[in-house]
Amino acid sequence: MFQRTTATEKILSLRKRIQVIAGGTSASKTISALMKLIDMAQSDDVPTLTSVVSETMPHLRRGAMRDFLNIMQDRGYYKDSAWNRTNFIYTFETGSTMEFFSADSPSKTRGPRRDRLFINEGNNIKWEAADQMMVRTRQLIIIDFNPTNEFWAYEEIIRNPDRDCDFLTLTYKDNEALAPEIITDIEAHKSNKNWWKVYGLGQLGESEAMVYKGWRMIDEIPHEARCLRRGLDFGYSNHPSALGAVYYYNGGFIFDEELYRKGMSNQDIYDKVELLPSPQKLIIADSAEPKSIAELQILGANIIGANKGSGSVSQGIQFVQAQPISMTKRSVNAWKEYRNYMWLTDKDGKITNEPEDAWNHFLDAIRYALEPEMPVKRRKEERMVTGNVEALIY
Repeated sequence: MFQRTTATEKILSLRKRIQVIAGGTSASKTISALMKLIDMAQSDDVPTLTSVVSETMPHLRRGAMRDFLNIMQDRGYYKDSAWNRTNFIYTFETGSTMEFFSADSPSKTRGPRRDRLFINEGNNIKWEAADQMMVRTRQLIIIDFNPTNEFWAYEEIIRNPDRDCDFLTLTYKDNEALAPEIITDIEAHKSNKNWWKVYGLGQLGESEAMVYKGWRMIDEIPHEARCLRRGLDFGYSNHPSALGAVYYYNGGFIFDEELYRKGMSNQDIYDKVELLPSPQKLIIADSAEPKSIAELQILGANIIGANKGSGSVSQGIQFVQAQPISMTKRSVNAWKEYRNYMWLTDKDGKITNEPEDAWNHFLDAIRYALEPEMPVKRRKEERMVTGNVEALIY
């Protein structure tokens, strides 16, 4: 059930042409912005066009588009005949329309004019694309984001005296619809100062706290890329099972998200793998789950456990970060982890050499998969210390 919250009321009260909304996790930024745009479209005397834009179509489908359809159905507004599933356009009874498209399509960002624009998670969209869309918008522009680090919204809009701009910060406390369990999970991160600053308090964070940087988003895996193997991190009720494929191409590695879901049994994971291209590619999995690995082997999976000796996490991170890395744009959850995986900070706010144990399910999986690519000397040392030869036989 979607309810009006403090976040909704605050967004409804904004009046300026450009409305910039920064906020922490579960602050109801996107849902409240969509509620506002829906109300406006349903109250139009003259038909308008509203564009809702995210970085990629997979991101849009799993985020703002899904939220929009859920809101419409929950309120009893939705009419199937009004939803164009091919072009992702909804037509309201007023004649107003709301379209959904991704910012990775240059023809769309430089397309026809619109009346209202919602740039969802604007920190993931390039300024050139955002600027093209903004200059083609007549009435209202809404931009929301998690303030993980400075990006174009701060310099080009918020601090620009020539811009007519409202700037609002929301937190989870503005969202009364949150379940108590989610609030408890959020507040459990208070000890991580950088995470808490961004996702708890909705304040501008520091990008240098990100564990990984400089990865490149690609549309698809090149035909010439060679699939090396897969990595698997187990989960179930509280955490997702994450499966990722690692490809080698042109001197670097490409990651592709193949599974990211809670509630997956070992049989479910095996069935998923069997549907993938090259299902017998080696899978290197979290060795902390020997029973699960054994069950998957019995089912027929080509799977072994990873080496998890002393210092393996930090050494693995160093190796991954030293490589040219690309990742497919369809890897939506993987990109979210990439942007949220942070180094822990000490009591003085200084970054440590230890990563937070959060936002790392897919990232751990691909680190396992890359283990055979790490320097031979280190792997031989681990074999001597741990006696784990199985994970070195490929």
